[in-house]
Amino acid sequence: MKKSLVILLAATLGLASCNREKKGPGGLLYTIHHSEGKEKIKVGDAIKMNFVQKNDKDSVLASTYENEMAQIFPVQAKTYAGDINDVLLMFGEGDSATFKVNLDTMAFYTKNPKPEQFKNDKYITFTVKIEKVIAKKAGEADSVFQKRAGEFFQADYKTTMEKIKGAEEGKIKTYIADNNLKVTTAPSGLNYVITAPGSADRPAMGDTVLLNYTGTLTKKDAKGKYKLFDTSDEKKAKEAGKLQPGKPYGPTKMVQGQTVPGFTEALTLIGKGGKITVVIPSKLGWGEQGSPQGGIGPYAPVVFDVEVVNIIKGQPAPPAPTAPAGATQP
Repeated sequence: MKKSLVILLAATLGLASCNREKKGPGGLLYTIHHSEGKEKIKVGDAIKMNFVQKNDKDSVLASTYENEMAQIFPVQAKTYAGDINDVLLMFGEGDSATFKVNLDTMAFYTKNPKPEQFKNDKYITFTVKIEKVIAKKAGEADSVFQKRAGEFFQADYKTTMEKIKGAEEGKIKTYIADNNLKVTTAPSGLNYVITAPGSADRPAMGDTVLLNYTGTLTKKDAKGKYKLFDTSDEKKAKEAGKLQPGKPYGPTKMVQGQTVPGFTEALTLIGKGGKITVVIPSKLGWGEQGSPQGGIGPYAPVVFDVEVVNIIKGQPAPPAPTAPAGATQP
């Protein structure tokens, strides 16, 4: 056997071994996809990590990649063998892996039942990439370490935010082009397409508007779909895995003027029976902060398809608990 073939075979076997699922403590399962061979994470270190969280149905529950913001946190001591903090000690900077935390083990040791969304699942799965490790030095005072780690991550955050902000215009243009939208751009920067103008009467500030709506991001997810973050359509919510138990779906009441600026402006462009698609830049939406609860990242443009069912003139109706998450103030 030639030497080059031996080397190739050894590399192939090494790669296969690296990607083989292994068993860990507490019912943990893990697969190391890539290892840089650097020093392993220790309790007390601060790390920057990207991750995708899934359930047993392979549904994505959370993703730092979608929001373009890696998570930064201190590594704490494990609560039990095989918990998330215990798993992190297996990795170092630059490593990537998938691990499955056993939910029955978690429930047993924490004395808490499984979360409702995981009641039929055995595992919660994380695919992670350790982007950066700030290691606490031996004998280093906590205050000194925290200052050092804080300065690094503050500078890193600033760089990340500038990158995301600079990419926003490109995201908007790409979305418009990919969907063949013939948009009109308002002086404010709102991009819109009116598919049905509706009646001549337009909502005024304080009017109550009854509407159907769906809000999505402009960035596609891993399955090539635009991520839905809120809708009044029960079927769409179910298909996107965003169904909210107890929420009354269907036409939703909203007070004109009590929404993010881009949504408020969109409603002034159509009347009763009108339909509009709007691409809202972050300056007219959720801005630098985004809406973590709604899954909207910083400097994230959003898209709404809106239909005005009715306009109730006069004093605003009492705030409705069904007001769309995508149309409320940040």
